[in-house]
Parts: sequence; C-alpha cells; structure tokens
Amino acid sequence: QVQLVESGGGLVQAGGSLRLSCTASGGTFSSIAMGWFRQAPGKEREFVARITRSGSSTVYADSVKGRATISRDNARNTGYLQMNNLKPEDTAVYYCAARTTDWGNYPYWGQGTQVTVSS
Repeated sequence: QVQLVESGGGLVQAGGSLRLSCTASGGTFSSIAMGWFRQAPGKEREFVARITRSGSSTVYADSVKGRATISRDNARNTGYLQMNNLKPEDTAVYYCAARTTDWGNYPYWGQGTQVTVSS
C-alpha cells in the first residue's frame, strides 16, 4: 500500500513560484509513476502533470505548460511540481497521485495541499 504526503503549498502573490513535494512510502518509489491534479472550489478535479516511473517522459495540461515542471528524486522517494508565474486561477487544492504502471488509473492519492494565489 502506497502512502503519499504532499507539502509545499501556501499563499503566494501572482507571478510568484512554489514547489510542491510528494513523499511516498510503502512501496518501491522507482516503480511508481506519479501525477499531480488540482481541484478548485466548485470545480472538478483536473489533471496538471504526470511523470513516468523512469522519469523519462512528462506530460502537462495546457493550462500549466511552460510554467510547471514535474520531476522526481528516487533517492528521496519524493516527487515535485515546480510552479512558476502563478496566476489566481491556479488557486486550488493540489493532489499527488501514484500508480504502479505508466498508464491507467491512479489508485493512490495524497491528502492534498492548498495553493492560494493572490492578485
């Protein structure tokens, strides 16, 4: 059973940056593909970015492309989402998710971390 814990959220002004972290336990981290999702108030959860188990491939939502970088550090059992040039519309609870394949559903989810971007 994989457990995920996010951190790094907070309040930031528009144009600022944040780095979200997702630390995994209960599994072999290098065998876990990771994704980031977010949910704004009154909206459905949406995909933000994902990275394969090897780290060789990444995919981003159009809304964050060019402003976000997903990465992983297998030695630290941690995945990251670097967000730059933040906008008020990036305000949401950000969740990391994990799966043991590079495709399909994500069965493992963290509790979420709040990101608030002020204008």
